[in-house]
Amino acid sequence: MTTHSPDELRTPEERFASLPDFPWAPRYLEFSGEAPSGLRLHYLDEGPRDAEHTFLCLHGQPTWSFLYRKMIPVFLEAGQRVVAPDFFGFGRSDKPGDPERYTFDFHRQTIISLIAQLDLQNITLVCQDWGGLIGLTIPMDIPERFARLLVMNTGLAVGVDPGEGFQAWKAYNAANPDLPIANLMKRAVPGISPEEAAAYEAPFPDVRYKAGVQRFPEIVPVTPDMPGAALSRRAAEWFSTKWNGPTFMAVGELDPVLGPPSMKALRAVIRGCPEPMMLPNAGHFVQEAGEPVARAALEAFAAHPAR
Repeated sequence: MTTHSPDELRTPEERFASLPDFPWAPRYLEFSGEAPSGLRLHYLDEGPRDAEHTFLCLHGQPTWSFLYRKMIPVFLEAGQRVVAPDFFGFGRSDKPGDPERYTFDFHRQTIISLIAQLDLQNITLVCQDWGGLIGLTIPMDIPERFARLLVMNTGLAVGVDPGEGFQAWKAYNAANPDLPIANLMKRAVPGISPEEAAAYEAPFPDVRYKAGVQRFPEIVPVTPDMPGAALSRRAAEWFSTKWNGPTFMAVGELDPVLGPPSMKALRAVIRGCPEPMMLPNAGHFVQEAGEPVARAALEAFAAHPAR
């Protein structure tokens, strides 16, 4: 076990030695003197630093930046920059063992700090699952940095119970602290290879590393007074009235939690959001069908450039 403090676990690098179709070099940010302090964040940063657009790709639970391996090459082929971080508790980023460390604001502040430290400009926010629950609350506070939006099976957690699908997932997650991630991905993504499924499990040598994975469903703002709910309501209002950038939406129709009904509700919130790209054979992890999604998004953005 590799650690740098008793409560902060760091996955050994050898766990990532054989990642299929994931050739990009790891990069790290050390957080000190600010929240979240004393932790090391992993991110990918590919493509020219002076590219016209920066694609900021945010993953969800229980995945990491590996999820974007089919979309990143398309964005790079177009000459753009791609930044894909791992939330703390996931991927190559540090994993505090105390579940209480993982709060809505902790994750949100991480992404805000990343944007500031890398001085990201002209951002295309690419988000799914928790990548959207967190990421969609950020543009309203730094709108000058955001230009476009690519959303997939996500939402804004404004303090309303998401329904039976989410409650079932939350109960399953709570009953399985050592979540079988590789097997879960095999069930969720038909045709995924054993090597790809293993890559999703790679960040977690044992159950101690999964505190962040376990915590995410518990901190979804499902009542109006939960942390993050007011922020999400403010974000919904902002997207409804202030957002004027191009938006591209892709929907995995087989998702039982954040599928077509949830995405229809999100589309109604995002000002100017066009008809979504519907994917009848895709589930929650839309990025696993990500190459045609990325190509369609680039085509749509070219046809309707940012104002």
